[in-house]
Amino acid sequence: MSNSFRNAMAFGLLPVVIIIDQITKYIVLSEPQFRALECLDRSVRCGKIELSSIFDLTMVWNRGMSFGALQSEGVMRWVLVVVTVSIAIGFGVWLFRATRRLTITALTLIVAGAAGNVVDRIRFGAVVDFFDFSGLYFPYVFNVADAAISVGAALLFLDQFLLSRETPKPAKTEDEM
Repeated sequence: MSNSFRNAMAFGLLPVVIIIDQITKYIVLSEPQFRALECLDRSVRCGKIELSSIFDLTMVWNRGMSFGALQSEGVMRWVLVVVTVSIAIGFGVWLFRATRRLTITALTLIVAGAAGNVVDRIRFGAVVDFFDFSGLYFPYVFNVADAAISVGAALLFLDQFLLSRETPKPAKTEDEM
């Protein structure tokens, strides 16, 4: 495969995902109803905008990794930054070695999502989350970067475990040997 598709993804899609993620987070941080910067202090409750019975915008500071696992502050914040950056670099190396379009797309989404969340963790010590589908019994609040990582991971699983399997070649007959 030519490098043109990889370059289009890495230099086209990757920054677009990061920019959309950061713009949406900026909008949330700028909305007074969320009290986003105030509620960095855990004693202040963050705000919520109810939109429908299935979807709301709910400001949440995620101080951990994916879906709130490994909640941490202080020095552990920087450990999470180093771990996330290390993983993103590993996926980035894989991205620039990948040859299949679906693998490249998946890895681009994962790296872009990781980068978007690292920006927050460095700036605030936590990640801005706000998409709330609890009306659909989905218990997690997430952001654009999280969605990119999740879609990228699903595509990577699909590509690596379901689509990349080689079809078994029929055994050679005695006539072919």
